[in-house]
Amino acid sequence: MNKPEKNNLKLGFIPLTDCCVLAIASEKGMFEKYGLNVELSKEASWANIRDKVCVGALDGAHMLAGIPIATTLGLGFTKKPMVTAFSINLNGNAITVSNGLYERLLAIDENIARDRKRTAMALKQLIEEDKYSGKAPLTFAMVYPYSSHNYELQYWMASAGIDPAHDVNLRVIPPQYMVRNLQEGQIDGYCAGGPWNSYAVKENIGKILITGYEIWNYSPEKVLGVTREWAENYPDTHFALIMSLLEAAAWIEQPKNRVAVIEILAKEKYIGISEEVIGMSMADNYQYESNGQIISIPDHNVFHRYLANYPWRSHAIWIMTQMYRWGQFDQVVNIRETVEEIYRPDIYRQAAQQLNMNSPTIDYKTEGQHQDAWSLQNVEMGADAFFDGQVFDSEKSLDYLTGFDVHNLKVDLEELKKLNQS
Repeated sequence: MNKPEKNNLKLGFIPLTDCCVLAIASEKGMFEKYGLNVELSKEASWANIRDKVCVGALDGAHMLAGIPIATTLGLGFTKKPMVTAFSINLNGNAITVSNGLYERLLAIDENIARDRKRTAMALKQLIEEDKYSGKAPLTFAMVYPYSSHNYELQYWMASAGIDPAHDVNLRVIPPQYMVRNLQEGQIDGYCAGGPWNSYAVKENIGKILITGYEIWNYSPEKVLGVTREWAENYPDTHFALIMSLLEAAAWIEQPKNRVAVIEILAKEKYIGISEEVIGMSMADNYQYESNGQIISIPDHNVFHRYLANYPWRSHAIWIMTQMYRWGQFDQVVNIRETVEEIYRPDIYRQAAQQLNMNSPTIDYKTEGQHQDAWSLQNVEMGADAFFDGQVFDSEKSLDYLTGFDVHNLKVDLEELKKLNQS
């Protein structure tokens, strides 16, 4: 590989357990190994991350998978072409509610602990009862409009016939402030990443209803995001950055290294809370208590196994279907062409080959077909099931979209189909 064109970099992150890939690359010398001098900057919100990367105050950042797509499309008041060639992790989110709301849901259906699919149905009944008695709608928070957290939250609600746009109030709150807002009664529940669900449970402020893993097994979460202009101006720097993060992700995935990861994340410059709480979130077998039962979730955070770092274009297409489904995007575009400008598995593939790591020869895969582990091109993969049994084929993304109630859609569906079938 060539020497990086730019050695001194500033990368942003949000205090979440999945920022560990950047933290480990810094603390364990992976950046330095590839000729990079990286300053990590702890940021207050995803909007800060987006804006600072767009104006060049940050060279790149730990980002929600939806941010490069939304920013390229001009959603969220900022329009700037972005790219990602590296997925940071799979899974990691959960929906947490206040203790009071949890008790009300248990009163409706005591079986929500044994079958988390019933949680949305219990919430639906509670919402109907509140409407009848004239109570104000419940308020739920997510970390950013164009996030897996928002899409998981609304997907979960809609599975029971709840209309998130009308039946509840939705707010945006940075993840590190979720627990405080729940404690103060400003919100009734939220969807966020770790360690902020475990923290609410440990402090007896809230209860976990369902994890993101249970909604969609091994779903995409964070990515490395840079502007397209930056990637084109500094291709060898970008390549070195991906090599560094690939090595860090592989290092984190080794069980013998998890204690060191937890110790590093507990430092104030990263997350700054107890190792015990971070350890709860980072455990291979994530456990939480629900109505006296211990719920065990395998692989709550996956950083390298199952091709976790590969930027699947099919994941990006699913995200775009959600942007349309929930009325966030009002333009007719060719979805596949748009995604292929943003997600760059070709760059990832070159880096993986340099490191003798597995890399698929395909950029799209069908989601929802596998209830258990399976194999893709001789690589072990995790289950990819949706909790409602749906199957997502990126080649038929609009058929998938129209399989749901799409009354929030803001484009002409026939026009969208015509452009995407041409």
